[in-house]
Amino acid sequence: MLPVESRLVVPVLAAGGGSGRSTVAGLLACSLAASAATVVLDTAHRLASPWPTWPTEPGAGLASVPPDQGMTPAQVRSAASRCSGPDGDWRVLTDHQEWSAPPLRLPSDPAAWYQLAAAGGWQAVIADTSHPIAHDVVTSRTLSLPGLTAGWCALPYSVPVLAAPATGPGVAALQIAVRAASAEGLPLQRMVVALVETGDGRVPAVVRAAATMLQAQVSGVVQIPYDSHIRAHGLGDARRLTARKTREATAALVRAVLTSAHRSWGEPLPAAPVPASAARPGALPAVSLPAQTVLQSEGVLA
Repeated sequence: MLPVESRLVVPVLAAGGGSGRSTVAGLLACSLAASAATVVLDTAHRLASPWPTWPTEPGAGLASVPPDQGMTPAQVRSAASRCSGPDGDWRVLTDHQEWSAPPLRLPSDPAAWYQLAAAGGWQAVIADTSHPIAHDVVTSRTLSLPGLTAGWCALPYSVPVLAAPATGPGVAALQIAVRAASAEGLPLQRMVVALVETGDGRVPAVVRAAATMLQAQVSGVVQIPYDSHIRAHGLGDARRLTARKTREATAALVRAVLTSAHRSWGEPLPAAPVPASAARPGALPAVSLPAQTVLQSEGVLA
């Protein structure tokens, strides 16, 4: 169990599309839901995301977050949809508008998403990111701009998970991303790699070799086996994720994340900071939430 006052942040990152990023985020939520109040933050636009179709019980969605007024923690929680897994329920903040509706202006700053999750009172915060990390790292360095990858890594008690398909091209892109992250001084020693199998059969030798080399660079490497139910249905009915190999791999991934967190900050995890307005001492920067609001220390948004 995570301590009630703690907040573990797990941004799921990838070098590009087709990496199994959303699947990894959902599997993490399935397992962490048994021991902590858990939310997945869907940072992608709805027409490029599977999350709007996966919840067991859709909530009001991110469009319900008012753009020009204060918002209570109860309103944040009502915006979240419920997902059900074999070990319990968790929540996801996603966009449930019709496909033809104008796109929401979602925040890019990871601190904004952190504030939203803190307002909802969730302990395990899993961010399904949508940007290619190597491109982001190189672009931010070249243009001297804040990088999204660096922002997610800098959040309090953040253990990034790098997802990649368990294929030759997949691990080649992953290795480039790892080199870029290393050159930028990002915390590789805290990161966990999830290699997602894309089919039945033996994992290619090049993938096994890459996994061995990565073990010395990151906190842990976990292989996520191919699951025909996920391939056919995604995580729309996660309660049926009963395959033993999938559950064992998911448990191993969560153990790797918790091991990294405890190695970095101790066990149990310390209490999480409470985001507040920039005018207050020790506050996170004031940033734009979907509601253009900032969490106040008394526990409401204003």
